[in-house]
Amino acid sequence: MEEEAESTLMYRVERPVYDEAFIRSTVLKRRENSTTFRQRLAKHFRCSSKRAKAAVFSFLPILTWLPSYPVKEFLFSDVVSGLSTGVVQLPQGLAYAMLAAVPPVYGLYSSFYPVLLYTFFGTSRHISVGTFAVISLMIGGVVVREAPDSMFFLPPVNGSNMSAVLDVEARDARRVQVAVVLTTLVGIIQFVFGLLRFGFVAIYLTEPLVRGFTTAAAVHVVVSQLKYLLGVKTPRFSGPFSALFSIQAVFSDITSTNVSTLILGLVCIVFLYVIKDLNERFKKKLPIPIPGEIIVVIVSTGVSYGMSLSHVYSVDVVGKIPSGLLAPTAPDFSLLPNLVTDSFAVAIVGFSMGMSLAKIFALKHGYKVDGNQELIALGLCNFISSFFQTFAITCSMSRSLVQESTGGKTQIAGLLSSLMVLLVVVAIGFVFQPLPQTALAAIIMVNLLGMFKQIRDIPALWRTSRIELAIWLVAFVASVLLGLDYGLLVALAFAILTVIYRTQSPKSAVLGHVPGTGLYCDVEEYEEAVEYEGIKIFHSNSSIYFANSDLYVNALKEKTGVDPEALQAARKAQRKQKQKQKEKGDHNSSLKTSCTDKEQGVTHEVLSYNHVSEEQSNGQLGDGDSETLSEEDGVFLYRLSDVHSIILDWTPGSFIDSVGAKAIKQVILEYAAVDVQVVIAGCSRNLLSDLDSLQFFSGVMTPEMVFPTVHDAALSCQRSHPGFAPIKAKTPQIHVE
Repeated sequence: MEEEAESTLMYRVERPVYDEAFIRSTVLKRRENSTTFRQRLAKHFRCSSKRAKAAVFSFLPILTWLPSYPVKEFLFSDVVSGLSTGVVQLPQGLAYAMLAAVPPVYGLYSSFYPVLLYTFFGTSRHISVGTFAVISLMIGGVVVREAPDSMFFLPPVNGSNMSAVLDVEARDARRVQVAVVLTTLVGIIQFVFGLLRFGFVAIYLTEPLVRGFTTAAAVHVVVSQLKYLLGVKTPRFSGPFSALFSIQAVFSDITSTNVSTLILGLVCIVFLYVIKDLNERFKKKLPIPIPGEIIVVIVSTGVSYGMSLSHVYSVDVVGKIPSGLLAPTAPDFSLLPNLVTDSFAVAIVGFSMGMSLAKIFALKHGYKVDGNQELIALGLCNFISSFFQTFAITCSMSRSLVQESTGGKTQIAGLLSSLMVLLVVVAIGFVFQPLPQTALAAIIMVNLLGMFKQIRDIPALWRTSRIELAIWLVAFVASVLLGLDYGLLVALAFAILTVIYRTQSPKSAVLGHVPGTGLYCDVEEYEEAVEYEGIKIFHSNSSIYFANSDLYVNALKEKTGVDPEALQAARKAQRKQKQKQKEKGDHNSSLKTSCTDKEQGVTHEVLSYNHVSEEQSNGQLGDGDSETLSEEDGVFLYRLSDVHSIILDWTPGSFIDSVGAKAIKQVILEYAAVDVQVVIAGCSRNLLSDLDSLQFFSGVMTPEMVFPTVHDAALSCQRSHPGFAPIKAKTPQIHVE
């Protein structure tokens, strides 16, 4: 036992009871800031070789690791990883261009330029940037809205009875213009946000919101690919309820399904699903994942070419893929006004998804990523690449997992994957012209399996956090019904409302002291916690501001059971009855007046001196001084509540505004009017600075009513009312075992 006592860590503190006035005058002294604003500004903008070098390294992270790149250790792994990622990048670039409503070759451009640029500007070593289903779908919705098919129907020639013909080339050219301008604006927004150090904006897209949103995006993607899988000709819809309209259009024309297209698509889906399952089951045994997507692309292209599926069976194919890269051209900025709102949504979603994956890999491999530099990197990738006819990009989950699992160490792997795409664009792009669109639809659908698995979040969130479950469901339902742009806006607004709800509905409690410790706990939850006689300690786990100040005051009155308005009414009734008795001259009789507060159901008794003495002898009340409240016009009034002090525990509070400060001042004055002392405990120094700025300490509000801990406040309140049972520990002594 003695050895255990010696090994137990003990914590003993013995000091006087502190209040804020004593702390300010004796304990703490503020550091004097001798630097002026001009000096601080000059220091901030002072240039030196060291700062210039740090700025260059921050803007070009490749300079921090490329000079010391361990060729023998990393090069082989990066080459294998780059080739594996490039094999996946190629078919996904072709497929996701369909989602963006532009010709497939523009997906290849978007898989080359941004990946090349990210190698120089990005801070993550493992993510694979490029085309991504969710971003491509958001771009496609905007493109179809701004350049619908109805704008490009050619009238019949010479007034013939033939129906109008769709000018596909003019439509695609206009859609590419819209996608390019949108990408330019997305890049500018991300770049400016990065310069302004706005990397924190991603925190507002909480994980349940992102997962619900991406699951809804997966639904939109699958719906958009049904017509390619079935081989039916239906228009593409955008805006609210577009998913429902698309489903209705597909099923209304389902009788014209191309059986050859459907069979080929289903075979590709089954094959890709089996390959993905094998890769998952044997990922520890396989040196690299089986490249199911490129196998599907090569085999389906060969089958399509050999059997002339396009001519004989009317199977839709990719079509013309021009060789070589396009010369840089300036975007058509006349389209900007209609795209501002959409560009903000694409920019924030793209950065949020990229940053979340970058953080996962950085944590796993023990390095840091800079959110602000990631914004700058993505902004430059989108802005510069848009002059070469690309659409907006972000990080792809499936490709990033391939790049990391195949041993990728740095973005050299990403550079090699982009060079593979360049080889296809420059030299062998024409080979993929017979590629069936249904095969690309199969690749897109199977790659969404991971997103659909996020539905498993629902039972888990039901058990852990109903509010986060509500955010997930609202993000999902709103995005499915209203579209990804409006759905994201609704989900963000709802997530912010949940924060307001939590601050407006905090948990409040009355605390009691756990004997032998310095702990104060909820008396309703812990049986060891005991209240001090005559003292109520009120705790609320929220800051006090305009949205919850009234709720805070109401909870205070309800939890403590002391309502100053009811006590004021009882005192008035007491005063009137005493005055009447005085006028009648009946001063010598023993009185007992009952004042009942009907709202609280509590009876307050005012006793004569004989009764007071008798009660004191039984130890139920303090001395006569503590019971006598005042003497007005010869009328003695007695305390109507057995609570003489209320301690407000502000330990959880982080800030207070002017509305909250006024509410606290008012409630302190209300309690003072019925002789109930209110003090504050557990204020942080920042919260005290807020109170000073709000001129809270004026008039009857003084720093003497603020205490650093609840125990300090309880000791002070007990000393100021000696008639009540004392606290056993006269000085704070805490034993932690």
